[in-house]
Amino acid sequence: MTDRLRVATINILNFADRWDERLPLLLADMAALQADLVGMQEVVYVMQRDRILAAAGPARYVEVRGWARRPEYGNSLLVREPLRFEAYDRLDLGLGRAAHRVVVALPGGGRLLVAVTHLHHTVDGATIRDGQAAAVLSWLDEVPPADAQLVMGDFNAGPGEPTHARMVAAGFRSAFAEATGAEPAVTWPSGLQAPAMDTDGDPDCLDYIWLRGAASVVAARLAFDRSAVHDPTLYTSDHFGIVAEVDVG
Repeated sequence: MTDRLRVATINILNFADRWDERLPLLLADMAALQADLVGMQEVVYVMQRDRILAAAGPARYVEVRGWARRPEYGNSLLVREPLRFEAYDRLDLGLGRAAHRVVVALPGGGRLLVAVTHLHHTVDGATIRDGQAAAVLSWLDEVPPADAQLVMGDFNAGPGEPTHARMVAAGFRSAFAEATGAEPAVTWPSGLQAPAMDTDGDPDCLDYIWLRGAASVVAARLAFDRSAVHDPTLYTSDHFGIVAEVDVG
């Protein structure tokens, strides 16, 4: 039996760069999406950023956290009830980066391995990112087989980097590219203007939803990509997100 899931990923930019102004935009977009699985990066756990966003709409979520750099900060996966998960694990990737994974039991009886990550960010760090991606792939291969695997997050690697090629060589398909024929031109920067904003690097596609196994992409698009009506310099984050409708099974 096939299960259709709505999956999204977004780097929420912790609590920096006009957070109080950005939060209403994030809440509105979360409430509109009501995705089944949401991967988040740069989450500050002690400020409950993931839980606040999970409460934006009527859906109920369980948050699954995978810290990076320090225990109160890192990545988060929101799993929409009544979906259930098991087999949690976390992988330290060094340099303050990490990945975490769970296996989600689907209503139709299938099993989906889901991982969220955030790779090294420096402009000259392509080799480091490629090594981190290789570590994630080896780690995923250790898991008992699932019907499909899904890896999402801020890879900080454009389509021309070795990291992208490594994911493709391992059998992963980009949901956005599969649905539209190409990666988005830009997921960073969004257009957000803020005092501490990151300006290193050229605009590029850095964010992905990757699929492998018995899963097909029905549609994909950018998400969290609108500016405030009253302020064209105010966006939900410095990244755009990705959302995909995926059939598993």
